[in-house]
Amino acid sequence: MANTMARSFLQVAATEEAAPPLRVVQMEGLVILKIIKHCKDHSPSLVTGQLLGLDVGSVLEVTNCFPFPMREEDEEIEADGANYQLEMMRCLREVNVDNNTVGWYQSTLLGSFQTVELIETFMNYQENIRRCVCIIYDPSRADQGVLALKALKLSDAFMELYRSNNFTGEKLREKNLSWVDIFEEIPVSSISLTFMLSTAVFPLQCDYDRLQLSTSSLMERNMEFLIECMDDLSLEQQKFQFYYRSLSRQQAQQQAWLQKRRVENMSRKAAGEDPLPEEDPSNPIFKPLPEPSRLESFLITNQISNYCNQINGVSGQSFNRLYLMKALHEE
Repeated sequence: MANTMARSFLQVAATEEAAPPLRVVQMEGLVILKIIKHCKDHSPSLVTGQLLGLDVGSVLEVTNCFPFPMREEDEEIEADGANYQLEMMRCLREVNVDNNTVGWYQSTLLGSFQTVELIETFMNYQENIRRCVCIIYDPSRADQGVLALKALKLSDAFMELYRSNNFTGEKLREKNLSWVDIFEEIPVSSISLTFMLSTAVFPLQCDYDRLQLSTSSLMERNMEFLIECMDDLSLEQQKFQFYYRSLSRQQAQQQAWLQKRRVENMSRKAAGEDPLPEEDPSNPIFKPLPEPSRLESFLITNQISNYCNQINGVSGQSFNRLYLMKALHEE
């Protein structure tokens, strides 16, 4: 009987370790409406909130949420915010509402969310929660009839590399990790999603604004953000250029020092003296230079790709209107 119980316990433990990968995030319609309202009411300020629900196999069910207080730099206010979260979850537990944390949501402006702070928040959540997601909502795209709502998680390979804090080129090539492998987008499923897209969230516009041929402000702002990202990427490239120049200079100094030491050893050998070692760890030229981290450049590249995709979508709509007007004039 004891052996049977031991085997059963081991089987259960093995089953928990081999949990199926996360396939879909199922959100209640009320949760989506709460997120949209909170983000839209405080736009363009960025807000965050807690996601509550259940982790069931390959499905992460999000059944409720509540907003966080606006962030402040004061430590006392941050402590009050933590107490507020604990008090909210206690109240939800008392009224028999799901109070299991499954992640958080946050608003963004034109998709500018891929930052080091987001990764650090993910890692903090991963310490206590096996699987969590971040729901990103962009209220600035709601005017274009787009529900910019997506669920993100960090890839397992990236989390393993982040824990080692080693983002050198050699390590990235060893792990076969590129800038597209940082985040994984999980499909969002909701029974009420189609209804909200057609009626509640984005009512039909019966005006002539859609027929304007001028480029929308969304296109201009995307271009501005894209230019800023290109400048940031250029600065990151300058760091690597300086590193490789310093590395080349150090290697040249090492070769000159070794050549000089070999000539000296030949003289000592001819005089019957013991040769000196060809490496001197105390010499500064043999101290390895730290390679800059490539994490920031990966995030910037991800952000550039996001802006390019948004510009492609906006420009495609503008071209459609131009071709339509051209056809009408020709007729």
